[in-house]
Amino acid sequence: MYPLDEPLPELAEHDGAKGRTEVILRTARRDNLTLRQLYLQVAVARGHNVIIGTPSQVADEMEAWFEGYGADGFNILPPVFPTGLEEFVELVVPELQRRGLFRTEYEGRTLRHHIGLPYPEHRSAASSIESAEFAANEDIAAA
Repeated sequence: MYPLDEPLPELAEHDGAKGRTEVILRTARRDNLTLRQLYLQVAVARGHNVIIGTPSQVADEMEAWFEGYGADGFNILPPVFPTGLEEFVELVVPELQRRGLFRTEYEGRTLRHHIGLPYPEHRSAASSIESAEFAANEDIAAA
């Protein structure tokens, strides 16, 4: 058993998920967190950064990350569903839109359209066209 209010001890290797574990342990060591502090951070934030404040303060933090660190998106993990997500959409998103940091309209109906990717040719349609062309060529060759 490890003491809860002393710096994080060295822990044995494990066979579980390593990526998230390494991030959490690196943060704990960098910030000299105790096991109790680490538990509270992970239990509340699931190991992620937490922003708490007014809609304007939340937008300030997101803007700072976006402009200062090159963030290309955010995963929103509200503390409760669905009200936490609804509050974010109703209060923070309009603030981000006012700052020009979040779109106000969408170009199309799909992600593919929004990011400008062409639609792939449907495989069965391409196969039908190829079959028809092959059959036509066979007819010409037979004549």
